[in-house]
This record gives sequence, structure tokens and C-alpha cells, in this order.
Amino acid sequence: MPEKTILMQGNEACSEGAIAAGCRFFAGYPITPSTEIAESMSEKLPRVGGKFIQMEDEIASISAIIGASVGGLKSMTATSGPGFSLMQEGIGYACMAEIPIVITNVMRGGPSTGLPTKTAQGDIMQARWGTHGDHFLIVLAPESVKETFYLTIKSFNLSEKYRVPVLVMMDECVGHMTEKVIIPPAEDIDLIPRRYTAKKPGEYLPYEYGADLIPEMVHAGNGYFFHITGLTHDERGYPDMSWQTQEKCVHRLVDKIRTKTEEIVILEEEDIKDAEVIVVSYGITSRVALRAIQIAQENGIKNIGRLRLLTVWPFPDKRIAELAKKIKAFVVPEMNYGQMVYEVERCAAGKCKTILVPHGGGTVHNPENIYKAIQEACQ
Repeated sequence: MPEKTILMQGNEACSEGAIAAGCRFFAGYPITPSTEIAESMSEKLPRVGGKFIQMEDEIASISAIIGASVGGLKSMTATSGPGFSLMQEGIGYACMAEIPIVITNVMRGGPSTGLPTKTAQGDIMQARWGTHGDHFLIVLAPESVKETFYLTIKSFNLSEKYRVPVLVMMDECVGHMTEKVIIPPAEDIDLIPRRYTAKKPGEYLPYEYGADLIPEMVHAGNGYFFHITGLTHDERGYPDMSWQTQEKCVHRLVDKIRTKTEEIVILEEEDIKDAEVIVVSYGITSRVALRAIQIAQENGIKNIGRLRLLTVWPFPDKRIAELAKKIKAFVVPEMNYGQMVYEVERCAAGKCKTILVPHGGGTVHNPENIYKAIQEACQ
């Protein structure tokens, strides 16, 4: 197919990216403001030989995509707010069983039912710590419709490479805005295939791993005997309740992501070299922050840097710590009352100020409020 330019909504770009990445199974339950992803997938997946199922709820949805992935299909679901809360046990299961899946959460105001049709960024910490126990997963946050397309493809590649759930955290603004997206020919899209074992049945252990800490896979029905459980397990996948196995199993689940942070994290930096103040942001707030920086420059405040998190988790600890030694302050605007700011503050470790610009959601920040925080940071 030749390159094509389409005017589309962020939610539609998510579904286009998923299909371009090879997703062939979607299970979901309609929930505002993510419903258009399910609607789009219901139309498009059958055209490429994929399957769409509307489930009875979000617990069933996450369970279905886990099963489809074990069966060999790249799989995803989409949700928001309360639905994301319901999926946490399934996400934890996929972390423990190392099953690659993709979940898009189009964030809305909360808590509880909150603001179903309005924007927010209140789920960022839930994305990291929502499921119980020690685990590491990968979370991406697009700021535009175009970026949603490409980061959705990226999410599937990361999920397959590291055998881990990957979350795409869009805010409602991105999900519902309409922008131009250039979709490249299929042959120009780099995809990471699932790494299947070359071992024969009888030689294969489901959770045997090498230097990269990531086991090879097979899919159900291919003649291999394997056991999958959410319990602590040995290399056969058999439950083992000893502390020694817990240490070996869970430590590896954490390390296979944590030790790869430098290669996973994607940042966008601008005017960082001589900056005295750096604005740290993610998602739609990054676009508002850019206007605030422009206002600061128009009013004679120079040396303002910009650091945008495309990868929210794992967090770029080393980079933030490195920059903290060179600047006066970080300014962190978020559509919540303080979540990611505490990670920035932790990594800054008192080397510079960290200033939160909170906003409860429903609408985006007024850039003047971010500008005022920049003024404060410069004092």
C-alpha cells in the first residue's frame, strides 16, 4: 500500500496503529472516552482477518486478550477510569505470566465515575502501581494524534520484545481531537515479531531464560506442553511457594525492565543545554506547556528547557538526576493534584527545586498558570 494522509481522531489513530502493528484480536467493553477505539476495531479487524469481541465487562476483556495472546495473536483492549481499575488483576497476571498484551487507557477525570467526557491525567500512578506486588511494565503517553499512531505500534513492539503488558496512556483531549496522520506503507513499518523457541517439544521450558532475562515463547496448540499460572513458579511454570523461587522469579520480572531502562525510555528534549529551568511534562499537557514557555520568552525569560516524557514508565531517573545538578528548578504541570511530580522530586534529591502546577482536569491548564510557575522557578 502507498503512503496515505488521513484526518483522524486520536482514538481512531490508536486502532490504525494497532492493526499496522499486527494486532489481530481485540476484546473490550464500551466506556467513554475510549469507545471509538472499540468501534473502529470492530470495523477494521475483520477486513484483515482479525477478531473483535465485545465482552460483558472489563475483567472479561483483559482475560480474553491474555488468552488470545497465549494462542499466538497480538492482542489489545481499550478502556478508561473505572474500567482500568477493573483490569488491574488481569494486568498483574499478565506481568507474572509474562504474556504480551497492549492496553490503551484514555484518561478522564476521577475518582470513581468522575468526568466521563472530560480530560485528566489522574491515572499515571495507577498505571505504575495499580496491580499489587512487585512488577515492572512499560507505559507510553502520546501528545498528538500522529504520535498516538506511532506509539501504539511501538507499544506492540515493546510488549513482544520484553514479554510484558504495555500501556498507552492517552488523555481524553488526544483521544478526541482530530489531526492529520501520515500512514506509511506497511513495508516501511518496523515490527518486532514474537520470539518463538527453536527447541523441540520435550526440550522446552516455558520460563527458561538467557542473558537478556526474557524467556522464549510458544503458542497453545503447537504440540508443546506448558503450564501458565499467576502463582510464583519455576522454569517449568509449575507453582513453587518457596522464598527462593519467589526471589528468583519476581526479581527477574523487575530486572528485565529495570535494567533495560536506558534502551526503553524515549524523551524529547529542547533547549536543555543552557537551561536554568526545565519544564517536565507528558501527554496533552506538553502542548500547553510549550505555549507557557513561549509566553516566558516573550516576557524576557530565557534559558527555559523542555523535557517531554514519551515513556512515562520506566521513569528516566538518571537523566532527571543528572539535570538536577545543573539547574535551578523543574516545573511539572499535570492534570492532577500531584503524581509524576513526586518522581521528579525524588530523582532531583534536593539538588534543585521542584514546582508542581496542578490542575484537576476537565479542561487543560491555562498556560498563564504554568508561566507563573516558571517565573517563580527563576527567582
